[in-house]
Amino acid sequence: MSEIGLHHVTAFSGQAARNRDFYTRVLGLRLVKTTVNFDDPGTYHLYYGDETGRPGTLLTFFPIAHAAPGRLGVGETQEIALRVPRAAIGWWIHRFVAMSVDHDAPASVFGEPTLRFRDPDGMRLALVGVDGADPEPAWGHGAVPAEHAVRGLHGVTLRLAETGPTAAILADGLGFRETAREGASIRFAGDAAAGGFVTLEAAGAVARGRQGAGSVHHIAFRAADDAAQAAMVARLSADHGLAVTEQRDRQYFRSVYFREPGGVLFEIATDAPGFAVDEPLATLGGALKLPAGLEPHRARIAAALPDLASPDLA
Repeated sequence: MSEIGLHHVTAFSGQAARNRDFYTRVLGLRLVKTTVNFDDPGTYHLYYGDETGRPGTLLTFFPIAHAAPGRLGVGETQEIALRVPRAAIGWWIHRFVAMSVDHDAPASVFGEPTLRFRDPDGMRLALVGVDGADPEPAWGHGAVPAEHAVRGLHGVTLRLAETGPTAAILADGLGFRETAREGASIRFAGDAAAGGFVTLEAAGAVARGRQGAGSVHHIAFRAADDAAQAAMVARLSADHGLAVTEQRDRQYFRSVYFREPGGVLFEIATDAPGFAVDEPLATLGGALKLPAGLEPHRARIAAALPDLASPDLA
């Protein structure tokens, strides 16, 4: 049985090489898959996570070099939070200062030390210090020592005009439970360690966001297998009247999509088969991988993609 929690979060970025540099060199995540957007093969789809790319550790991007910046508003994900051991927050503050990462002073959010920061495209992220996270798996062969490394997703914050309808989907359709309230924010928790939290923030009559570089495209929730996914779809359709897509094979998981009442695009993704299905664990992310249907076009696709190896950080 799958744990209740996030599977991955997918966002838009600007330049691909700059994105890779930040998430691997600065944050120390592992690039676990280099592929393309199956719906737009001229665009990379870069997956970052822990050593194996476990569900709940994955942050993925569609890089578009000349994309206009996104504009934050209601109906979208406002912030992505990543888990680190509580004692590591001080180490990360020093790292962000040394590497000129745009960040805020640490704050307490739902009783947890939280270090908010922005990536090169202005996307809002946070590191959350978590008690008991030290023994959780992390990528220990990258740019960040294992004792300080990111342990996966902590959660996401959704900015909504009203929270009630989305709360019903989280609780009745996806198995989350309300655990805390703080100001205009409501926290929901699953039972997964990595990716276990979704926070809803009521923003009222604020303009809708505009997606662009630094915007989250969708958030994905976990399903153990096809049967569990189908049961969730049936519940969402029958009890909440939501229109859910047919299943789509994403090579490393199988997915369905729907737009929840607040306007955020949700996905339900199966835990299997995972990222070692088309390359060895030891070399994950090292080569461009394409689904069978795109392999005949590999030369053309590869020639059109930008270089990932030499970021122009100017």
